[in-house]
Amino acid sequence: MEPFFDFVGNYSWLIFPIGGMAGGWARQWSRASERRHRRKVELYKLKNQTVAVEQANRAEVAALIAAHDSVNHKWLDYELDVGKIIDFPLMTDVREPLTVAFLRAKKDADALRPADPADITTAARLAEYRAAVHGFELAFDVAEREARRIKDGNFTGPERQRLATARKLLRIAEDSAATPAERQTAYRRARKELDGLIVLPEAAVAAVEKKIAGMLDARNDRA
Repeated sequence: MEPFFDFVGNYSWLIFPIGGMAGGWARQWSRASERRHRRKVELYKLKNQTVAVEQANRAEVAALIAAHDSVNHKWLDYELDVGKIIDFPLMTDVREPLTVAFLRAKKDADALRPADPADITTAARLAEYRAAVHGFELAFDVAEREARRIKDGNFTGPERQRLATARKLLRIAEDSAATPAERQTAYRRARKELDGLIVLPEAAVAAVEKKIAGMLDARNDRA
């Protein structure tokens, strides 16, 4: 040990510079460690923020899809119900600008609708679909309000009478208490009254004919 102490005694002047260097290295290492820690924390926060944004986006897309479905269901209430078409003919009249605007907005929204909320991965795509759905909702609301305001006001007196007659005949055609012959006759007469006044969508015709046919089959089964 004596040589060691001799060395220390002879070179004691090196202790302070080496100590200073060691202290500097320790501080540098500490600062580097802090920087690494901060980067990890920032990356962790960024990752969590990204996940949160993705979850929020998916939740919004799901809400937009639900709103999209809601308007489609409202539209189908007109598309499949001959009675509502007679009461509010504007909703299916493609000669009306508001109806055309609504159908165009529906087409745009349907084209942008994702199969799954996760399919929309960018803010631009989300904004595009959001605008389309909101436009669809607005266009439908405007068209429906106008249809309910006008009702059959665009028709002449005799034409309105024909519409009223067709409505009564349809009630008979769908009345389970009526005989099969009465239903079929009432349905044919209703179609004749509507001819030239309202063009019924194929889906509405198929729906009412299926309903009448089902009621007739049920009556025959009971017989």
